[in-house]
Amino acid sequence: MARVVVAMSGGVDSSVTAWLLKEQGHEVIGLFMRHGIFTDTGERQSSCGVGRCCSAADAADARRVADLLDIRFFALDFADKFHQLVDYFVDEYARGRTPNPCIRCNSWLKFGELFRYADSVGADFVATGHYARIQRLDGGQEVRLLRAIDLSKDQSYVLFEVDRSRLDRVLLPVGELTKEQVRKLAAGLGLPVAAKPDSQEVCFVPPGGHAVFVRRLRPTWESSGPIVTVDGRCVGYHSGIEQFTVGQRKGLGVALGERYYVVRIDPASRTVVIGPRESLASAGLFASDANWLVDPPTSSFRCQVKIRYRSPAVEAEVIPVDTRSFQVLFDRPCDAVTPGQAVVCYDGDRVLGGGWILRSLSQNKTE
Repeated sequence: MARVVVAMSGGVDSSVTAWLLKEQGHEVIGLFMRHGIFTDTGERQSSCGVGRCCSAADAADARRVADLLDIRFFALDFADKFHQLVDYFVDEYARGRTPNPCIRCNSWLKFGELFRYADSVGADFVATGHYARIQRLDGGQEVRLLRAIDLSKDQSYVLFEVDRSRLDRVLLPVGELTKEQVRKLAAGLGLPVAAKPDSQEVCFVPPGGHAVFVRRLRPTWESSGPIVTVDGRCVGYHSGIEQFTVGQRKGLGVALGERYYVVRIDPASRTVVIGPRESLASAGLFASDANWLVDPPTSSFRCQVKIRYRSPAVEAEVIPVDTRSFQVLFDRPCDAVTPGQAVVCYDGDRVLGGGWILRSLSQNKTE
């Protein structure tokens, strides 16, 4: 029997994860990670709203489930570490990039700080309710991260940054099930979270949206500037680049008689460049801060890549620059390659690794 620390968010997936592991005979310890953040004045506040995780109600739900399952349960304060995640989120928008805090939360907290807690209590494994799978081959000598059985809920994309050395201590039991099966299990067990809606938003961004949140935490930051078309015409002005992301169509604040999209953002001049749909197409991208779940590649290889969580994987060639950066050439142009988002490489169901999009190839034709 192994000792397993389960990250319990108060949702149905992590609750069923805890039950499955207990049914397998493991000693399960439930852990709720409190994510209270600080305002710019240093005041602690609860940042979570309806439909978001980490609220007091979520903590209460997690505790009720732990009581029903008769497992030990603790709620720990991770606010200091979580504040680093908030800084990353705000700083990325200041750089004209679109952050993905869920990936950073997984690598920094759920599979970072949580491992340190697991080590402190002598736990063998860490488990979460993510929809992805861990495959162990050759008696556990080779460990792979795979897509979930339920591809409509697959979350392997947001786990690409997990430290490869820790994969052998990760358990993801609901990845072997469909969402429907998970909810049916929860209902059959009488768990109070069986019908609880999934969290959809960034957990620390309150109602009002990310631009309001960024502005509140960086009140003196000057981020306004011009809106310019791809052919160089100035067609308006905006009040802050934090309001925009590549591929965005609505809320541009200009009317040009046809649909225009955000093509790129220049943080130095605070310029938002817009253009017609075809101007979004990119032949490829450059990525940095790579994390590989295989031996770091030293030569080009074929694979499928995803450039955002909800997009399908597309065929591409990956060309390593060094162990921490690489270039991707799509077989067919892809729209809205977004700096700050992750590009994740797959070989079928297997996650090979990935990196953070630095820029699209179409923006750097001379490189």
